[in-house]
Amino acid sequence: MIKTVWILAAFVLLGLGGCAVKQAGPEKTAVSEPLGQNINAYYYAAFADSATVRQNLETAGFEIVGTYPATQNSEVIIITSEALKAAADKPGRGFAAILRVLIDRENKRVAVTNPVYFGKAFLQETYNPALATQLTETLTGALGALSASPDVLNYDVLAGYQFMVGMPHYADTYVLAEGDTETLIDKVDAYKDGQAVVFKLVIGDGRVLIGFDLDKRTKRFVKKIGVQNAEVLPYTILIGDGRATALAAKYYLALSYPLLKMGEFMTIATVPGAVERELQNAFE
Repeated sequence: MIKTVWILAAFVLLGLGGCAVKQAGPEKTAVSEPLGQNINAYYYAAFADSATVRQNLETAGFEIVGTYPATQNSEVIIITSEALKAAADKPGRGFAAILRVLIDRENKRVAVTNPVYFGKAFLQETYNPALATQLTETLTGALGALSASPDVLNYDVLAGYQFMVGMPHYADTYVLAEGDTETLIDKVDAYKDGQAVVFKLVIGDGRVLIGFDLDKRTKRFVKKIGVQNAEVLPYTILIGDGRATALAAKYYLALSYPLLKMGEFMTIATVPGAVERELQNAFE
């Protein structure tokens, strides 16, 4: 049904957004939420090579979860912290356990996911603005002065974001399989002899976030809609609470590319279906 609405809406529109990082808690000074403000999805920092960025992130207290060659000219460094894992260690919130840093050799800059933007979108009502502020400060210490990307959405819509009416929200995840955590991990490990697993992050309480390498044909969408946001890859699968889930592609890609219009998304109209099929195949 969602696929049908996606296509119909397109035609209508074509016819006419354990580390040393301190964990913020209730004892910290309250930080106000930026209600009504536009929030950038990414921050940009001065270009540096991958080795330098990794070293600076680790010195700042982040844990390097994994690295991934998103395109020929870019590399994604996936990072976490004890505070991030603690915030994400709740049912359905595990996608918030990581931040992504893009070494963008094509545009000669470093980009990082904004803890406010993706934190509010993924943590929903459990979002902690003090933690997001602290993470941003720590990223600044590691990467240098940060400037806002032009990709923005209003803060007030982030928790309930959908690209348009009829499209999925955050909670409308793909349910890929059901079972205990160990069995589900064994299944994805066996898929393609484990070659599709980019990283495994134990969040806690039987919850594990897996970075998944999509097929070459599927992940070419990044070149079509913008290598500047290539940190959208690798795709992630959350295992825990008796099932394996993934964010719906029509939600995740739209959230990660908030500047794109429907006509531009229609150039990758087959991608959401391909992503879902690939992820499901890993558990068959």
